[in-house]
Amino acid sequence: MNKLIHPVTITFVVVTLIGLLPFFIKKATPVLTESQLRDRALSTAFSPVPQTYEGLLKVIDNPENMLTKEKIALGKELFNDKLLSDDKTVSCASCHKLEEGGDDNLPTAIGVRGQPNPSHLNSPTVLNAALAKAQFWDGRAKDVEEQAGGPIQAPFEMHMTPQDVENRLNLYPEYVAKFKNVFHENNVTFEQVRKAIGAYERTLLTRGPYDRFLEGDDNAISAQAKRGMTLFFSQGCKGCHAGISVGGQTMQKFPLRRYFSEYIGLWFEPNIKLRESPFPFVNEGGFMGKDGLQKFRVPILRNVTRTAPYFHNGAVEKIEEAVRIMSKYQLGNEFTPEQIDDVVAFLKTLEGDVVKYDIK
Repeated sequence: MNKLIHPVTITFVVVTLIGLLPFFIKKATPVLTESQLRDRALSTAFSPVPQTYEGLLKVIDNPENMLTKEKIALGKELFNDKLLSDDKTVSCASCHKLEEGGDDNLPTAIGVRGQPNPSHLNSPTVLNAALAKAQFWDGRAKDVEEQAGGPIQAPFEMHMTPQDVENRLNLYPEYVAKFKNVFHENNVTFEQVRKAIGAYERTLLTRGPYDRFLEGDDNAISAQAKRGMTLFFSQGCKGCHAGISVGGQTMQKFPLRRYFSEYIGLWFEPNIKLRESPFPFVNEGGFMGKDGLQKFRVPILRNVTRTAPYFHNGAVEKIEEAVRIMSKYQLGNEFTPEQIDDVVAFLKTLEGDVVKYDIK
């Protein structure tokens, strides 16, 4: 006598099959010519980083902090000066190494006296940050000027109050003279410090093969990179990683998707930390994004292949794994190993050097 299948078993099978559907239904990738690929990029707010100072001003100038050569030079000096930390051991450049992608290549930022960020937050790149519409992982700062004051005051980073900064810098006649020349005031203020550093950071834009391709050089990137760029544009990556900075324009929830099949696996191979994490990796530090809602500023992808490890807590070491996670949990369409390699080839074209602008 045949036994009826229990309704719970039926439900389990149906839900499992539904959870697996994205792995079987793949969005077709079009084949685009170089011209079509370039036109698709340029028509959707993707554009090359300008090569001239005049072009720079069009994309990053701040009416509340007009750029001058002297202000930028002062900001560069402050950016690299450890005087801005209480024990004089940490500068902005300590966590934002321009030659290494604009970050520190550590899972979590380290401040004065070797203190790690208490939320285990990974330092975002400072390169091209001025192109973003918000700063920090939770987007709490509106621009690089506001952001510049944050790490200086954080007790686990540079551990200075605005008054501490003002008192210290006003002890140095050479700094007082430089600030007076730029801001036309007799004493150094914390607001001036933020503005000077912000002005310098606004010049830290990079150019590479991707920019040359957008400007018409078909040979600037490889055939594999073009396939990766086509995937990037056709599969939905560009929806969040948008604009001249290829990211940093919006706040987005991460992850957008979870899979029932993952919970099945956890039943057989319990991993308490991962099971408790809302992310597809251990949530070291417990940070949950803006307002605790898993909303994060979309990372800037320029130079992303130089800024490992990845995600807000540096939980992922390899760029290939980061691409796989994003395709699966944000797009709902996990890329094949070949597709991942193509996308990484494209991301490598976003590497670039800081443009040396002829600043007037």
